[in-house]
Amino acid sequence: MEKKLTTPITDDQIKDLKIGDEVLITGYIFTARDSAHKLMVEAIQNNEELPFDIKNQIIYYVGPTPAKPNQVIGSCGPTSAYRMDKYSPYLMEKGLKVMIGKGDRSIEFNDVVKKYKGMYLLAIGGIGAKLSQCVVENELIAYPELQSEAIRKLKVIDFPAIVAIDCNGNSIY
Repeated sequence: MEKKLTTPITDDQIKDLKIGDEVLITGYIFTARDSAHKLMVEAIQNNEELPFDIKNQIIYYVGPTPAKPNQVIGSCGPTSAYRMDKYSPYLMEKGLKVMIGKGDRSIEFNDVVKKYKGMYLLAIGGIGAKLSQCVVENELIAYPELQSEAIRKLKVIDFPAIVAIDCNGNSIY
């Protein structure tokens, strides 16, 4: 049975979720990949503002394709998450709660998730066109020079994901 998550994320929403649980996300999520993560961590290290309030939010590791006419967004399947492992502790320390991607994460990342009571979700790779149908709004909010890797604010309805690392650091892998 799928469980509902709404943004912003609260500790109460994720405390009882376990690895393997299927969730449907409704609300706003933010996109960011390697380049955007690097810029956000540099901003944190330089005591600069982040491009959005990261507290209790979700970042989806995706570089969507351009939207076709009458579409909100193009295909938006997940990218490999391990590349964000070195950046995630900085963002979680600032309040990021949930990340969505594909693939395994490092043991160190699992420890960070446990420390900050966050969560890592898997989106199914290969169904980016189907996932795009869950996106009802798409706004570019930062780093337009990064093109598909720019940060976007997406409004999603019933976006499907699977708990891969729960708030206790348990991993499906």
